[in-house]
Amino acid sequence: MSIIYSGPSLIDGQPIVAIAIGKSGNSKTGNMVQTYIIRSDIHPLEASKTGADYSICGSCPHRGNVTTDPARKQAEKRSCYVNLGQGPTIVYKALQRGVYKSVTGHDAIAAIGAGRMVRLGTYGDPAAVPSYIWESLISRASGHTAYTHQSGVASAQARPEFMMISADNRAQAEYAWQFGQRTFRVIKSVDEIVRGAEIICPASKEAGFKTTCLKCGLCGGSSVKAKSIAIVDHGPQRKRA
Repeated sequence: MSIIYSGPSLIDGQPIVAIAIGKSGNSKTGNMVQTYIIRSDIHPLEASKTGADYSICGSCPHRGNVTTDPARKQAEKRSCYVNLGQGPTIVYKALQRGVYKSVTGHDAIAAIGAGRMVRLGTYGDPAAVPSYIWESLISRASGHTAYTHQSGVASAQARPEFMMISADNRAQAEYAWQFGQRTFRVIKSVDEIVRGAEIICPASKEAGFKTTCLKCGLCGGSSVKAKSIAIVDHGPQRKRA
């Protein structure tokens, strides 16, 4: 468990950290190296509620709306699949307790991912972090997954060669395809799949849980020669998505 980046967000300059976790019990992804990108100074729930999560999520439409309602713990109408009260909160509290050590330099960061499948952005958008960090982390890895909503943000480092472009509708996906970029798109039903351009996520319920992200490796950006990926909305807030 290590801090691999601590510094300004490439989205808005606010303080963030990227933390690599070596073990995971996530049944869909499998035991990949997980990475959390969070504000270093604000609890994830508070960041969501106040809009400070813009630093690590940008203008992702699944963030929800800022609220001052004292009864709410997070943003109103948030539709992101990540449960902020679980992983992000656990990681933030551990950060505040000084549990994680900082790891710097290419070789030390590369060693974390060596021989492993790595998930860039278990929570948070990897484009908020300088891409050289991710280049080091995956340089000796067996593979990786990565997704970004920041392809239109000039200051962010959205690298389509190793990040899937998160598309929120068919038009956005088709635009990305024009440039040879691969997309990851959340759909309401398998009927929305664009035949010949997309396949359903092999690790999803609709695909019969054929595999896990650990074994699949298709979500590695345009460097992976495969069709784009779509998944039927499966998040805890799917009715809002």
